[in-house]
Amino acid sequence: MAETIAATTSAEAAADGDPTRLVVPRWPLSSRLKYAVIAFLWKRLILKPLLYYSEFKKYFIPPGENEPDHVKAYPVRKSLKVRIFFPPSYNPSTSSPETTTKLPTLLTCHGGGFLVGEPHDNDAWNRAFAKRHGFLVIALDYSKGPRHRFPAAVHDVEALVGCILADRSLPVDAARVAVAGWSAGGNLVLAASLLPSLRGRIRAAVPLYPLLDRATATAVKTRTRRYKPALGGFRARDGDFVAPMMGLFDWASLRPGQRCDDPLVSPCYAPREHLPAGVFLIGCELDMLAHEAWRVACRLAGRRVPSLDEPVGREEAGGKGELVTGGDERFAWEEETAEEDGGLRVRWLLVPDTVHGFDQSNIEGLVKDPVFMEDARIKTVKVIDLVGEWLLSGPLQATKS
Repeated sequence: MAETIAATTSAEAAADGDPTRLVVPRWPLSSRLKYAVIAFLWKRLILKPLLYYSEFKKYFIPPGENEPDHVKAYPVRKSLKVRIFFPPSYNPSTSSPETTTKLPTLLTCHGGGFLVGEPHDNDAWNRAFAKRHGFLVIALDYSKGPRHRFPAAVHDVEALVGCILADRSLPVDAARVAVAGWSAGGNLVLAASLLPSLRGRIRAAVPLYPLLDRATATAVKTRTRRYKPALGGFRARDGDFVAPMMGLFDWASLRPGQRCDDPLVSPCYAPREHLPAGVFLIGCELDMLAHEAWRVACRLAGRRVPSLDEPVGREEAGGKGELVTGGDERFAWEEETAEEDGGLRVRWLLVPDTVHGFDQSNIEGLVKDPVFMEDARIKTVKVIDLVGEWLLSGPLQATKS
């Protein structure tokens, strides 16, 4: 597959819509200076004060219901704390690792373009999942660019997952471990699962609107999503709000000369046999990253891979809170191979009429669109239910003794 990609040697070529970029170009000095300034302002003058303010409030305001039950750091990555969510059925103060029933475990990885983001971004999602499905949910962290570029974040995830699987103080059922990640986090959990230390130890992966193909240019990706002005509000925009940030994210996380067809950079190039036995890919219809998730799902399932001139989804809008889970294979399907062929499961879900990050707690301040938020909240709950049901009925199904 990589042989079909034509190399480009400049940032301008990619910006002009050249469909592929085999090697990361050296950014012009003007771009490097611009991105450095933006990254500094964003991380140091905006996000860091907000994080300090959030931590400061905890001294005066009782913790909310979505706070983790425990926060822990491992010696291998002392600065990267994990956030642990127990299901209601588990009481860590009265349970012991020797006597308690082991729990199906979901390890989650936040997004943020490899540049920003924190594990607490997904506290509400993680708490809801643990509560609704009886899972032990652990949110991972990773080092960010531009100080830490590829492959630092992939190896951070690898190290933390390895520590969690070896941690006897946690009720992890080592035979029922799955990973999930949003956007850049979806990239990282798939990439980490390819590494020899974790290969075969992760039963399933659930990438949500993931960045899987870092070779195809942004200008090409923006033509593969749907645009629906009839929806009104934030969703009616004629451009993708993620697109202007892609150059910054690439600069912050990848070095010039890095090959984009490396599976640890672009998991879309990973051999199927190296991935977890179950993969559930979730895309958003109004997202420039949806098409690559769709292509990966089709390739892994042995289906026809859609071309880049086939937009995802449909032209017409759906109903409020609607998920299409059957009858229309543009939106949902599942393939499973026989046990003698490896027992592989691949599922595809396209969430209609919604944008990248629809299920994030911080999206409301960005979109300022109550109609969209009402739709997004309904769909978030439905997606959480679908993911849990799929894991427990398939890849993480309890074995009968």
